Amino acid sequence: MPSFSLLLHHRPLPLLSRHFSTTILSSSSRKPNSPSKNLLKAKDSVKNTLPSSLSSTFSSANRPDHLLPTQATGLVAAAQANFMRVLVDSPRSAAGTELLCVVRALLKKIKKRVLVGDRVLVGSVDWADRRGMIEDVFPRETEVLDPPVANVDHLVVLFAMDQPRVEAFALTRFLVEAESTGIPFTLALNKSELVDGETISSWDERLRSWGYKPLFCSVGQKHGLACLEDILKGQTTVIVGPSGVGKSSLINSLRSSQGILQVEETNDLLDHNGGSKWLGEQRVDTVSKRSGRGKHTTRHVSLLPLSGGGFLCDTPGFNQPSLMKVTKRSLADTFPEIRQKIAASWPIRCSFNDCLHLGEPGCVVKADWERYPFYFQLHDEIKIREEFQLRTLGTKRESDVRYKVGDMGVKQAEPRLELKKHRRVSRKRLNQSIADEYDEDDLEEDTWLDLEETSR
Repeated sequence: MPSFSLLLHHRPLPLLSRHFSTTILSSSSRKPNSPSKNLLKAKDSVKNTLPSSLSSTFSSANRPDHLLPTQATGLVAAAQANFMRVLVDSPRSAAGTELLCVVRALLKKIKKRVLVGDRVLVGSVDWADRRGMIEDVFPRETEVLDPPVANVDHLVVLFAMDQPRVEAFALTRFLVEAESTGIPFTLALNKSELVDGETISSWDERLRSWGYKPLFCSVGQKHGLACLEDILKGQTTVIVGPSGVGKSSLINSLRSSQGILQVEETNDLLDHNGGSKWLGEQRVDTVSKRSGRGKHTTRHVSLLPLSGGGFLCDTPGFNQPSLMKVTKRSLADTFPEIRQKIAASWPIRCSFNDCLHLGEPGCVVKADWERYPFYFQLHDEIKIREEFQLRTLGTKRESDVRYKVGDMGVKQAEPRLELKKHRRVSRKRLNQSIADEYDEDDLEEDTWLDLEETSR
């Protein structure tokens, strides 16, 4: 009986196998660490044709030469429900073309969130209907949680002197949130025409003792807006503050002074109904007479272009920032008073390296400043939140995303499987359990039959 090796030797090889065997034989004489030039060329050509969504991260530079005809890069300008409005900058389209996009399901599975202000790769573009799918996201330079906006250059913390009246603790929460982002910000107080000069002077002196230089402005009287225009020029700015302080009115005033609101009919950013959501005025409303607070007229985050360059981001008003990025250790860094006291006492330091400045022995920060009760209250709030997170999440949490190396050494992100105790029961185990139940039923039936025969 012929051996298995002889059978393989006499069996004719197919064309592909012959080519593969000759390639191996011809390359056997080469050095093991020197791959074929043709193989390297093929690898480079395949890598260049791979879509950018397969890579784990983007390069911040735009690469239009590597994009397919149905791909484009752009800026997420607005988000509403499951849809994103992306302003694309592809050379195949007119400048300022707007696409209505959905997010690829893989990004949702690996929990990669797409925010307003993100630079994204759009695929499956239908240039006729102006639709597409967001396939991947460029790396972010900065990120703001409240409201969720990416790649922010500047913040404007906007409050009103009256209607609604400014409150010290609410203003402190917004200032702590702004300080925790590490992004430069401007404190502006609107509706200065509703109060007298003495009130403005007292608030100016009070805020300077906190460590801030406020900017008093009035949208109604066009006061202080020129200074804001110089600050916001060429930057992506997010305006945050409670409802009713005049965020939308301020944006309308800044954009109308630059002549943007008058060019709706000639600009390309028109939706299918003939109106422009980017170039129209933001909806405004009066303050509620019952509660004395503003009404929620802005419900979605959107970037609005400025003629001098840059964008303004109008955000929904909220009265309680989450302070999710602030910890017990980092809270002290968000108060300029504490930073000034530590700098003034140099080279003397606190006795303990982990001093929280809450009256510990040898602490150089005394409780002789106005916002110390606010600092104490926020510390207790963050402490309760951290203890709750420690009980629910534990000290260590495994990442929800893992990366595997695919073809040509390209990293691919995929969702990590849940822990075994949370996984769905496999079909094999489920079928086995059903079979065991049938066996138990048969065993019980046989037992009853044996008992009946014995009784007879």
